[in-house]
Amino acid sequence: MNLRDFFLIAGPCVVESEKICMNIAETLCRLTAEYNMQYIFKASYRKENRTRYNSFTGIGDRNGLEVLQSVKKHFYTLVTTDIHTPDEAQMASDYGIDILQIPAFLCRQTSLLKAAAQTGRAVNVKKGQFLAPEQMGFVVEKLLEFGAAKEKIMLRERGTQFGYKDLIFDVRGIPTMK
Repeated sequence: MNLRDFFLIAGPCVVESEKICMNIAETLCRLTAEYNMQYIFKASYRKENRTRYNSFTGIGDRNGLEVLQSVKKHFYTLVTTDIHTPDEAQMASDYGIDILQIPAFLCRQTSLLKAAAQTGRAVNVKKGQFLAPEQMGFVVEKLLEFGAAKEKIMLRERGTQFGYKDLIFDVRGIPTMK
């Protein structure tokens, strides 16, 4: 798959069970095949960035990664998941995760970007709502410096925060990040 082609990244927020992930992947694989679209299954094996301390975060790292591995093998699709620490980059890579996703609030963490780049996997970085699109150039510079291939770097617009609770998604930033 060429990451420059049009594609859909979709799936549950977090791995809750293998059954749920398989059902979602089956439906989305069928729909994307019907519309001749590339598909990437996305679910966090561990959801670190929860608002409440007691929110569900996953079924355990190994179990969550094994579910993602099963989805990949069963449906012959690429898979992506969030990583939050440098150690998670290699762990996710070892389970065959195709695209390591960096959450918006961690998009400038040098050690995390370095670890992700050094796996050789594609890296999808969500733009922090606290950054201007132009500032994502520094993220790309870090990834390239640490060995990421330019064609394996993806940037995602996540909007910009203006004041309290005012999140604006401004598509004018996409050409800048491109």
